[in-house]
Amino acid sequence: MVDEAQILRWLNAKEDEHVEFKTAATQIDNDDLGRYCIALANERGGHLVLGISPTMPRQVAGTAAARDLGGKKTWLLDKMKMRIEVGELFLGGKRVVVFEIPSRPTGCPLSWNGAFLMRCGGSLVAMTAEQLERIFAEKTVDYSATTCERAKLGDLDPSAIEAFRAAWHRKSGNNALTTAGRRQLLVDAGLIEEAKVTYAALALLGTEAGLSRCLPEAEVVFEYRSAETATQCQQRLEFRRGFFSFGDELWRTIDLRNDTQHYKEGLFVWDVRTFSERAVREAILNAVSHRDYRRQGSVFVRQYPRSIEIVSPGGLPEGVTIDNILYRQAPRNRRIAEVLQKCGLVERSGQGMDLMFTESIKEGKRTPDLSGTDDYEVKVTLHGEIQDPRFLTFLERIGKDTLASFSTNDLLALDYVHWGEAMPPSLKQHVQKLLDNGVIERVGRGRGVRFILSRRFYSFLGRRGVYTRERGLDPETNKALLLQHVRTFGTAAIRDFEQVLPALSRSQIHSLLRSLRADGKIRRVGEKRGSKWELA
Repeated sequence: MVDEAQILRWLNAKEDEHVEFKTAATQIDNDDLGRYCIALANERGGHLVLGISPTMPRQVAGTAAARDLGGKKTWLLDKMKMRIEVGELFLGGKRVVVFEIPSRPTGCPLSWNGAFLMRCGGSLVAMTAEQLERIFAEKTVDYSATTCERAKLGDLDPSAIEAFRAAWHRKSGNNALTTAGRRQLLVDAGLIEEAKVTYAALALLGTEAGLSRCLPEAEVVFEYRSAETATQCQQRLEFRRGFFSFGDELWRTIDLRNDTQHYKEGLFVWDVRTFSERAVREAILNAVSHRDYRRQGSVFVRQYPRSIEIVSPGGLPEGVTIDNILYRQAPRNRRIAEVLQKCGLVERSGQGMDLMFTESIKEGKRTPDLSGTDDYEVKVTLHGEIQDPRFLTFLERIGKDTLASFSTNDLLALDYVHWGEAMPPSLKQHVQKLLDNGVIERVGRGRGVRFILSRRFYSFLGRRGVYTRERGLDPETNKALLLQHVRTFGTAAIRDFEQVLPALSRSQIHSLLRSLRADGKIRRVGEKRGSKWELA
C-alpha cells in the first residue's frame, strides 16, 4: 500500500489520470466511490485518496469516511468483480484513506450502471466509441507487454532510464517522478510486470548486451548512400541499444548531411532544410513502436541526398492499409506506444503519419510514399526535394493562422488540387473549407465540376494567363466555338467537339450542345453513337 512518503510527494504533484483526491471530510457517497473506482480502473489503474483537498496547494484535511475498510472492500468486490485494496494512514494526526484500484482486464472496459467512465480533468465522462474500440482491440496479444524470462533489471541501461525519467517529467510536470526509485519508475510506466522485465523495456531501455541476449531483433541500422542507385553505403551504424539510448544520436547523424535548399522570390530568400526533423523523428518512432518484434530483421534507416527510407519488419497491423493509414490506428505494440505517449514523443490519438504528411505539404515536398509496403515489411519514403518553391511561398502568404486551422485532410485536398490529380472521394468533404478561405476555386457545374488554385495564387506568381487557361473560357464563348465549328464543316460528331474543347468533359460538352439546340442554332441528326450535329 501507499506509504507516507508517497502521499507527501503527491501533495505537490499535478493530478493525473491515475490519482484522484477527495476531501470527503465526513463521508463519501457509495455511488460516487464506485464511479471513481471504475474510471480509474479504465485508466489502467490508480489511487483514490480521501482526506486531501483536490485543488493546489493541497492540504491534508483528514477524513471520517470509510470507517469500515473491510466492508468497503467487500462492497466494491461485489459491485466491480475485482479486488480493491483499501488502507488508512495518519499524517500529522489526520486520517487519510487510500483506495488502490487495479487496471481493468485487457480488452475489457468496465461500466458503472451501464456507463463506461473515464476521467477528464476533475470530472468523469463517458468513453467515446473510438476509445471503446481501442480497448476491445487490446484482446490481440501485445508482445511488447509480455515479460522476458531471461531478462534482468541489469539488462536495462541506467542512463537510458534517466533519459526516460527526464522526458516523462518534462511532459507530465509530475515532480514525484524525479525522486521515485528506478524500479518504481519502471513499474509505474508498465515496463516491469510482477518484478519481470517486459520486451517494451528492452526495446526502449535495454543495454547492448541485454538486447543481444534477449531481443536481438530490436536493432536499428543506419546507412548513408550517395545515390539511390549506389550498391555500397558510405556509412553504416548499428544501434543495438534501447531507443532512449540512441534516438538523439541517430537524428544528429542524419542532420550532418541535411543540407539547406535556398530559393528566391522577389527580394525574399527562403531556406528550407531537406529533411524535416519532426517528420524524420516521427517516422523512426513509428518504426520502433509498430514493427513486429517477433520477426527476425532490423529496422533500416537509409539516407540519400534527397530522400530517406525507413523500413521495418512486419506488414501493416490488421485492419490498416495504405489507403486508410491516416484514419485508422491499430498499434501493434501498445505498451511501447503508451510509454512514448507519456513522454510526449508520439501523439496519443494516432500514429503520427498525419504529421509526416502535413510537414511535407507545408514544405512543398512530395507526400510520404508507402508504395513499397507489403505483407512482410513497412517502407516509408520521405522526399526532401522541394517540388514547387512558388507554391511554398504562396502557403506562407496564406498566413500561419489560416494554415494552422487546416487539418491534414484539408492540406491533402489542397495538394491534390495543386498537382491537378483526381481527388479521392474521402477528401471531397474538405474542399468547402478551402473554397471559403479563398485558396481554391470551383470551375464548372454538376458532374463536370473541378477545382483549381485561386486567382490570387496565379496573380501572386505573375502568371495570370495560366490562370485563364486553367479556368477555361466562359460558357458563351465555348458555345460560340462549337457553333463556329459546325458552320465551318457542316456537321460534327461528339469526338470532333472534344477536340475543339479538350479541357471539358463529354457531359459538359453535351450540356453546351443542348443549350445551342434550345436556342434554335443547331439540331441533332441520327441516334446514339452515330448521331451528328448540324445547323438548324
